[in-house]
Amino acid sequence: MNIQKPVSSIYGNWKEKFSSQWASVLEALKNQFPEAIEEVLLPESHPVDIPTFFVSKAGSLAVLRELKEVHGFSFLTDYTASDEGGQKRFHLIIHLMNLSSKARIRMKIQLSEQETFPTLIPLWEGANWAEREIFDMFGIRFDGHPDLRRILMDVRWEGHPLRKDYPLRGYQVFLTPEPIDPELFK
Repeated sequence: MNIQKPVSSIYGNWKEKFSSQWASVLEALKNQFPEAIEEVLLPESHPVDIPTFFVSKAGSLAVLRELKEVHGFSFLTDYTASDEGGQKRFHLIIHLMNLSSKARIRMKIQLSEQETFPTLIPLWEGANWAEREIFDMFGIRFDGHPDLRRILMDVRWEGHPLRKDYPLRGYQVFLTPEPIDPELFK
């Protein structure tokens, strides 16, 4: 499969349709946040389907706010992470969509092992459960999150199953049901 070859879809040829919008957003971000934009991968020159911005942790909230409030990328379509290894082990991956033009972009923030990241809940309330899932699967902590606890795994589970150093057969068997949080009965 070659992602550089246009595929017919309800949106038409995405490169031709969105390249001018992507270019104007990229130019505006580079002018306003030159120290925050670390790298940009564009579909014309890299094997990516949509523009991918690598943004520094320090400037990421300002860039996200600008994308949402000024450039119309107000819909958080996906928020996840990946374990890439190395010094900056984790990548937070944020997919945004402009609902009026249907243009999409991807933003990546690199984090080291023990680094935390500020919550995106003030910008997108829907980030709440996504951040809980990222915490549960990767162990990345979010500063300011109102309820950062496991969402998928049993509360007794040890480790974070989507880390590359987690054993492939890292089974954990619990013979009793997960205990119910007494706070839920109040």
